[in-house]
Amino acid sequence: MSLHQQAVTSRDDQASEEFLVICLCAEWCGTCRDYKAGFNALAAQFPGTRFRWLDIEEHADEMGDLDIENFPTLFVQRRQSVLFFGTMLPFQNYLRRMIETFQEQTAEESRDYALSSPERRGWQENQDLARLGTIHRVNLF
Repeated sequence: MSLHQQAVTSRDDQASEEFLVICLCAEWCGTCRDYKAGFNALAAQFPGTRFRWLDIEEHADEMGDLDIENFPTLFVQRRQSVLFFGTMLPFQNYLRRMIETFQEQTAEESRDYALSSPERRGWQENQDLARLGTIHRVNLF
């Protein structure tokens, strides 16, 4: 099934999921392998949030010009606003707290936060991040 077909068939699913969390990792990375169970456990704790595990080598064609230098690298998006893109220590409590903090914000507060620094404004303008968020709001894997 093509990405376009997947996008069309899952639009109803994506409408109910306001937040998207993607962990960008590599299978060869021991830290990533250790982190995966905790990441999956968090997915069960946040049923209204879409969690995706993305092996950057397996899905290299989806990465565009994104350069992932350290693992785990996390991408957190609320609707169209990228709230976080970067490396985080591999402790699920750190990610849990981040998600809880973002969920406590109103949509307007999240938009303001996403534009509150030059780095965050750059995330909003980055076409590769926009594409990453769009294609992973569908059931790719």
